[in-house]
This record gives sequence, structure tokens and C-alpha cells, in this order.
Amino acid sequence: LAPDGKSVWVSGETNHDITILDAETGKRLGQVIVGLRPRTVAFLPDGSRAYSANEAGGNVSVIDVARKKVTGTIKMPEGSKPMTILASADGKRLYVSNGRGGTVSAIDVATNQVTQSVAVGKRPWGIPLSRDGSKLYSANGPSNDVSVVDLATFTVVKTIPVGKVPWGVAVGVAP
Repeated sequence: LAPDGKSVWVSGETNHDITILDAETGKRLGQVIVGLRPRTVAFLPDGSRAYSANEAGGNVSVIDVARKKVTGTIKMPEGSKPMTILASADGKRLYVSNGRGGTVSAIDVATNQVTQSVAVGKRPWGIPLSRDGSKLYSANGPSNDVSVVDLATFTVVKTIPVGKVPWGVAVGVAP
């Protein structure tokens, strides 16, 4: 659900677009052409920009939400296959899992530049943040584990074996 609460932005009808749907009716409201094989979309908390992680393009598209136009492209590190993208609560950083690249990267939103990358495991996909925003968890499919990344140091501080081929992680409150 987009920050406006009225639309849903989904990887689209083709191999290079985001389709915008009315959240109530499902009616198609528009389309934004992005990089090749978009996987996920993240919005800044203020709703001004969206970012599309484009797996086959090895990049991230920067989208002006009001205009529904791509305003830039962020090149990811060599070998990256961007899968999941999410924004920090303060909207200053983006985090991207790089699939077959085996890394997670941080992007500075002010400059739209990759500032850091860390090796996590084979084919990281799902990457939520801890509730306090201090850690990132990376589900590493073929590694059969989850990496815990300390965001202050951008290092892996723990690797947790979790069973066969994890693709996602959910963060909640323990009972």
C-alpha cells in the first residue's frame, strides 16, 4: 500500500514496469516504466519518492511519486541482482538485498548512492529491520540461514541456521 493509503504499486504487466492500482477497486490507475524485472517497491516515509529494485537490470529506479516518473537510476555493485528494497524509518537510507550477488547494500537517499555493502549468504531475499531500526535480518535461501546485520557498523554479527531455503523474515514481538 502506498503512503497515500489509496493506491497499491505492484511489479507490473511487463518485465519493466510498476502498475499502480486503486486499493479499493483494483482499477488500474497508471504505470511507471522502470528497470528490467522489478521485484519490490519501497516508499520514503513522506511519500515523495518510491524506489524499485530491478533484478535483471542490476539497479534501483528512483520514482517521483506525484509525477509517477523515474527521475534517476542507482547502479548497484557488480553482480547484484536487487530483490527486496526497504526504507529506514527516518527515510535517510534504503536497504537492498542483492539476490545472486550475496550481499545487502545501503543507499544514502540524499545522494542516491550506494554507501555500503556486506556479504550475507547465498541469494538474500527478504530483509526486514528490527523494531528499533538497529538491525537488519537477511533470509539467505540456499545458505539455509538468516544473517543479522548491525546497521551501526554494517557488519554481520550473527548467522542463524533456520532450515531449508528461507526466502522471507518477519519481525515481531515475542509472547
